[in-house]
Amino acid sequence: MAKLKQDKSHEMGLHQEQLKGKTQQRFFSIDESENLTYFQSNEVDTSKTATIDALDMTPREINREIRALMEKGVGDITVDNPMSRHGVGVGILNRLNLTFSDSLGYFGCGLIDGPNVHIKGRVGWSCAENMMAGTVVIDGNAGSTFGAAIRGGDLVCRGSVGARTGIDQKGGTIIVGGKTGAFSGFMMQRGRMIICGDAGMNLGDSMYDGTIYVGGEVEELGVDCVPGEMSELDVRYLSSKLDMYGIKTPNGVEKMNKYVSGKQLWNYDNLEPSEKKLVL
Repeated sequence: MAKLKQDKSHEMGLHQEQLKGKTQQRFFSIDESENLTYFQSNEVDTSKTATIDALDMTPREINREIRALMEKGVGDITVDNPMSRHGVGVGILNRLNLTFSDSLGYFGCGLIDGPNVHIKGRVGWSCAENMMAGTVVIDGNAGSTFGAAIRGGDLVCRGSVGARTGIDQKGGTIIVGGKTGAFSGFMMQRGRMIICGDAGMNLGDSMYDGTIYVGGEVEELGVDCVPGEMSELDVRYLSSKLDMYGIKTPNGVEKMNKYVSGKQLWNYDNLEPSEKKLVL
């Protein structure tokens, strides 16, 4: 087997972290790479570009046109006049550079695995829900349930977001340049969330694992979310990740606060009723 080059995450020591609980690691043989792609994915060339004028198109027509261009090998697609339509840019399962020239509505760019998406506007509720890999960058603000149940990739909002950001997050990184609403990180299981501004009430409520960083004030911590200790590794990670997207925190990454699971709910089902009352 060919020797794989270690990336920056290895150099920074991120793979030395001890994650408890059931592991989600999977190991593949490089000889089986042909079995690790979707049958719906297409071979695209990012030097081939195309523009879609979506002014008079329905969401279904927009999505079909994106797929038709990918089938032709186009790897860089711009959608003009998306007009805040819902459910656009969903279900893309291969590498692609996709740009929306303005805002999207609800459920934009959900169920994706691989594309690099840039939205030059705002997004509605549930942007990038169940995202597996790739990047989604929003220049404006985002609605509630931003990044619900994502498993991988970088989801970035340069503005502020609504409530329940990263609910049931299972991996990946969510970055918010401004504020986030109540119940952000609710039932978080893996991954990292970086909030540069303030966080609403019940942050990290019932989180199982993962890490939340906040640069501003936290209105209230949720059940079993506790302060963690910032380390040099955390500072290096935050500096590197935020620099990738040109995002700054109000007081610098060194002054950010870290929050993790208190792990008091891990065996919740085994607790006696009297013990449950103490936890809650």
